[in-house]
Parts: sequence; structure tokens; C-alpha cells
Amino acid sequence: MRTVARTIVVLGLALAPIGTFAQETQSAPQVVEQWGMFEKSFAGPREGNPFVDVELSASFERVDGSGKKVIVRGFYDGDGTYRIRFMPEEQGTWRYETTSNRPELNGKGGELSCGAPGAGNHGPVRVANVHHFAYADGTPFVAIGTTCYAWANQPENVEEMTLATLRQSPFNKVRMNVLEGNSNPLTYPYDQDANGRFDEMRFNPAFFQHFEKRVQDLQAIGIEAEPILFNPYKKGAMAWFDSLDNAGDDRYLRYVVRRLAAYHNVWWSLANEYGQVKGKTEADWDHFFQLVQAEDPYGHQRSIHNAAKFYDSNKPWVTHASIQNGSAVADFGRAVLYRELWPKPVMYDEICYEGNIDARWGQLTGEEMVKRFWLGTIAGTYVGHGETYSNPEKISWTSEGGILRGTSPARLAFLKKILESGPADGIEPIDEYYETHMGGKAGEYYLVYFGEERPTEWQFRLPRNPPAKKALTEGMRFHVDVLDTWNMTITPVEREFVTAKIAGSGFPVEGDGKITLPGRPYMALRIVRAR
Repeated sequence: MRTVARTIVVLGLALAPIGTFAQETQSAPQVVEQWGMFEKSFAGPREGNPFVDVELSASFERVDGSGKKVIVRGFYDGDGTYRIRFMPEEQGTWRYETTSNRPELNGKGGELSCGAPGAGNHGPVRVANVHHFAYADGTPFVAIGTTCYAWANQPENVEEMTLATLRQSPFNKVRMNVLEGNSNPLTYPYDQDANGRFDEMRFNPAFFQHFEKRVQDLQAIGIEAEPILFNPYKKGAMAWFDSLDNAGDDRYLRYVVRRLAAYHNVWWSLANEYGQVKGKTEADWDHFFQLVQAEDPYGHQRSIHNAAKFYDSNKPWVTHASIQNGSAVADFGRAVLYRELWPKPVMYDEICYEGNIDARWGQLTGEEMVKRFWLGTIAGTYVGHGETYSNPEKISWTSEGGILRGTSPARLAFLKKILESGPADGIEPIDEYYETHMGGKAGEYYLVYFGEERPTEWQFRLPRNPPAKKALTEGMRFHVDVLDTWNMTITPVEREFVTAKIAGSGFPVEGDGKITLPGRPYMALRIVRAR
């Protein structure tokens, strides 16, 4: 039985006032872009167990007198090397100083100059407008995510194939396990002795160096990396990990966060199907969230993924809800119900997978996958992709990565294009209790989605019920495009539509406004106010 009373332990070392350290000799401060990574390595002790015996942190402070200070924790990277990583979130000159329980690592310092971010670097993703996301610079983040659990623990040719595929895909977020579930992964996160026994007190730096290289590769192509910290799938040699004690769990989490937090494209998923992870209580998961939050000075996104059991996403350390529920986005009016539970973004990260395997969760058609994305979109939520097609190579996208074989990714690219040209503050349900086919920004922008229905015409009609009550008035003019979400076409309707009140109803409509539709499934309308 695990102990439920736990305490977060972080370095509580006294920091000398900035300016009293022995500054390193350097001709000019190192230049780092805003939201880039400053890394400093130090030579230190090898004896004993540096992973647990040596403490290292650094204080970074703006020298302009603003008082901005960030404390980051260092880590041991093997071979007598210790590292500090820092992601400057503000431009200007920063001065740093280390604090350690070892004299050879204590009092080291210097300066860095933080300049403008480079092309494509918008900073970390944050929650924006309650239910949506934006990068730190304010650029909207339209999440079109996918899952590749073990792609970072594959032969190099498979990993490179995955990166090449992602580079051409619409996906901008990838969920990926830190700890592999297969019986024989290529590398292990812990050191092994000559008999193959793992030492839970010593990490394998080579494993983490490779994992973070893949995080960096994703960053280079503009994709958010979402490491899944715990999972219930470990087999064979890694099965022992589920029996780590409290201190072992904490040591693992600290090490991972200290290595990865300075990458601006990182999110944290505490677990996949967390209720099936052996031996963990709700108090443990609360503690894990708080530990990750305390160790990460940049406040990256934090969530946890359910199976049958749901974690309370209203807790303050959860930034957004990560949901497994395919039926929630299988029909109109369902996805919004989860959104109403939490004043936070809702991401349906697992809705079953496009594929043809025997398992029922891996048999969606491409059409069904795309439909579920659109149903989640008009409900003001976000949906994640997965793919499980059988093939002679036995490389499945969601398990190992490789190549995409399904028909949905191209259509998801079309959806992404539509959303990126839509309202900057995200799609909202317009009237979730009556007009469940519609989402957008009331009075300005509407997406009307018909799913598998095959209408041949649609009466132009925009609801005036709350929350759109004050957004719509008579005499407003709108342009309409007919969207074929499967064939990926946009057909403008030549006429404008003007709102006019119908006596006795709550709907402003254009008096004789009807839009002709082709009678095919997966059609949608984009309705935009004319300026």
C-alpha cells in the first residue's frame, strides 16, 4: 500500500545576491533568442551517485532592475557533466549564478543576452480565451494533434521516417511516451549492471539525450511535443518501474522535467489511462501534478488522460482536460457537455483510431475520423488523431510512427486551414441546446456542419438565443462559402445574405435566403460577416 501523505521536496539552497559571484571570463554575453534555450555545462564530481548526491540550481535575473528572477534546477548528464538549461521569456540581459552543495559547482556565473525570437518561434503554448490556446506571443494555436507513443524509441531509419511524415502532415502536437511499453525497447531510462538489473537510483543519460533530441527535432518543424510521463503498458524488463516507491517516482519526474522544461514546445501529460497505472492513488496524482508544476518554472501545459476513470480537471494545477471518449464526438451535441464541466480547454486526445485492426478502437474509417474532428470543432473543443493500419512492416503510426496510410490527414489539413483563417480567439458553440450543428463567433463568423446528413438546401438562419443574443441585429450582411470537407473544396455563394427579423420568432433571417447544397455527406457552410 503506498503512502498517501507526500511532500514536495525542491532545492532550498540559499542564493547569494546577484553580483557577488565569480563571473566567468567571456568577451561578450552569449546571445539567445526569446523562448530559445540557454544551456551551460559544468564539470563536477563523478564519485558516489551524482544523480542523488549532488544538488545544483541557478538563479537568472534581469539586470535592468525589473526584479524578474527565475530559478532553474540542474541535472547530471553523465561523465562528470552537469547542466543548467534556461528559457528566457523576456528580452534583455540576464545574469546567472549557480548554487550547489559541491564547491566546484557553487558560485559559477555569467551573463546572457536575450534577443528577438527567430522565425517560427512563437514561444510556449498557453491557455487563451478560457477554452482555447495561443502561443506566448499571442499567435493562436489551433491544435490538430496526433499520437505516436513509441516513435522516439525506434531504429533511426523509422524515427527519421516519422519526422519526414510529420513535416508534411497537418499535425502540430504529438503525444509520446517517455517510458516505452514494449518488452524490448532499444534503450532504457535507467542504468543496468552486468546482470541486466536496473538501478532505480541511476538514470541512463544516453536514453534522455536521445529523447530530448527528438523533442528538439519536433520543435524545429513547429510541432509541440507532449511527453506522457506514466503509462500502464510496460512489459518485460520495464515492468518493475510500476513498483517504484514514492522517492523513486519523484526522482524520475524531477529528472525528466529538469531536462525538458527549457524546450518551448513541451507539454506535460501526467499519464495515459491514468487509472490503470498500478499502485497510484488520487493523492499520488495530485502530488505528481504539483511536483511537475513546482519543477517547471515556465508553466507548460499540464493534463492527464483517462480510461474509464476521470481525474478532476477542475484542480488548479490542470491546465486543460485530456479526454478519451470517441462517442463524445460521434454525434451532434455531445462534445460540448464535457466543455461545460470545466472552464478550460477540452482536448479529445483519443477518439479511437483510423485503421483496420481487429480491436474495435482501431477500426474508424477516414470519413468517421474527419467527421469527429468537425463535430468537436463546432462544439468549441479540440480533437486528436490516431492511426492503426495493419501492414507487412508491422509499424503502426500510433504505436511506432513511420508513415501515414490513412485518408484522414489530408482532410484534417483542410480543416486546419479553415480554422487558421477563422476567429483568432477560437470557435465557440453558438447555441449548444438548439443549434448543435453550428459553432463560431456570434455575429461575425459561423461554421455549420451537416455530418452524414445529405441536405440539398439550407435556409439561411442564424440563432439569436443566448449567448448570441446581443451579437445579431437586423440588416447585417454575410458572405457564405459551401465547404466540402471530404473533397476539400470551397465554393463561394454568389449572393450576400442579409438578416431580417421574422415576426414572432427569435431568429433574424434573410427573407427568401436559401443555399443550394449538393446532397452529399460531410458538407459544411462558412458564414462570414461582410465588411
